Amino acid sequence: MNAKQRNLIYRILPYLILTVIGICFLLPLLWVLVASVDSNALQSLKMPTRFTGANYGAVITNGENQRAFLIGLFMSLGQAVIVVILGLLAAYPLSRYQMKYKKPFMLTILFMTSLPITAVMVPVYQLFLSLKLYNNIFGVILFYVASSMPYGIWMLKNFMDSVPNDMEEAAWVDGASVFTGIRKVVAPLMIPGICTVAIFTFSGSWGNFFVPYILLQSPENFPASLKLYQFFGQYGMADYGKLAAFSVLYALPSVVLYILSQQFMSKGFGLQGGTKG
Repeated sequence: MNAKQRNLIYRILPYLILTVIGICFLLPLLWVLVASVDSNALQSLKMPTRFTGANYGAVITNGENQRAFLIGLFMSLGQAVIVVILGLLAAYPLSRYQMKYKKPFMLTILFMTSLPITAVMVPVYQLFLSLKLYNNIFGVILFYVASSMPYGIWMLKNFMDSVPNDMEEAAWVDGASVFTGIRKVVAPLMIPGICTVAIFTFSGSWGNFFVPYILLQSPENFPASLKLYQFFGQYGMADYGKLAAFSVLYALPSVVLYILSQQFMSKGFGLQGGTKG
């Protein structure tokens, strides 16, 4: 094998490996899409003999599914909003003020971002029982907020460091308070960072199965992530058509949120140069 052939193999090989990896990821997604419109969906991927929307109709018109989706949206959106607001307020002094123990505090936050939830679920379960928060939707939201705050503070602080002080100081000269400066000057310049934190926190709670499984007991309080149970019967039998339709609908909120946020995230920090002269 000459040098030209070796160079050709070295150029082609990475693309072949990436193609194989891409196919491994695309095949399950393709099965979900195909099975969702198959009247006789099976565990294996096959072309439907008859396309149907009955699977989607059965999932959408089911009252329990509607309630589960609403609960999941309420929990995830509530968590995302609270994390962004509290994260901004916590990140502001860490970004703007010189504090004695800021570095150890930031390192502690960084450590908490890597702490696995499974390691704290047993004491959290006992704490929820003691505080009468077990099987409480608002209690789960509080836990989601607490577990996402280290990541939110860390990310928002880094984004806030990129926002110049000039425009904020000009707002102070014009009589604006600190909170007004955050709301009207800093926050608009941090839209990409806010969208990033909101998307990650929303997606993390929307797709979380373990936490609500431990902290919720009543089926009427289950979010959409737990309703997947209903498609599995005895001995591992499942209604694959409805399961696939539910999975497609379950993925839509994250996709829609990402698409809507692109118009804000694509702007970047283009206003940084607009300081007052």
